[in-house]
Amino acid sequence: MAKKKKEECKSIPAWLTSFGDLMSLLLTFFILLFSMGTISLEKFHMVIKGVTEALGGRKIMEEQKIFNNSNINLEFPEMYMRLKKKKTLQTKLREVQNILKQAGIESEVETHGSFIRFRISSDRMFPPGSAIPNKDVIPYIMDICKRLKILELPIIIEGHTDNIPIKNGIFKNNLELSAARALTVLKFFVKCGYDPKLLAARGYGPYRPIAPNTTPEGRAKNRRIEFLIQTTK
Repeated sequence: MAKKKKEECKSIPAWLTSFGDLMSLLLTFFILLFSMGTISLEKFHMVIKGVTEALGGRKIMEEQKIFNNSNINLEFPEMYMRLKKKKTLQTKLREVQNILKQAGIESEVETHGSFIRFRISSDRMFPPGSAIPNKDVIPYIMDICKRLKILELPIIIEGHTDNIPIKNGIFKNNLELSAARALTVLKFFVKCGYDPKLLAARGYGPYRPIAPNTTPEGRAKNRRIEFLIQTTK
């Protein structure tokens, strides 16, 4: 019987192999963390500069100073004015709400970040299926314009309807009707003296409801004119 060949080296214990793999994984993990944690001053400067200028701040500093000095001087001379404008806008919209409420016209204000949405029911503003406003409502439209134009903020005027088809032959569908109503309000704003460059009109028809169109109350709520006002100009 042949003798078994004597092993020249002892085999490595199985636990030692697993331990070596674990150490390799840990080393890789820490190298990855280190590489992700290394900050590029150039990219950091670009991010800070973009955020600062978006909030109304001046240019941070010259490009070379960011590498020589860790202190970043941020200036926001326009930030206070923007906050003041937003607060003034909210005050004026509350005044308009009270006036419209006395006239029996429903309205509401919603704040969405840098935008304020002022919503008005169009049932009192326009006859059914028409884009010509009622004569008694025109003074309210002009009053809204006079209160807002001093702030010189961009406004998108949106028209919305319910889902009941139109059968008057003037407009093909609710989408055209909503666009025509929004454009009508825009023209009154221009006539009032609002800068046309700050105005835009959109029609959404029944495609952006805020209430179910299955009830008369829901459909009435969907028939509306909205002013989307940007407060961060």
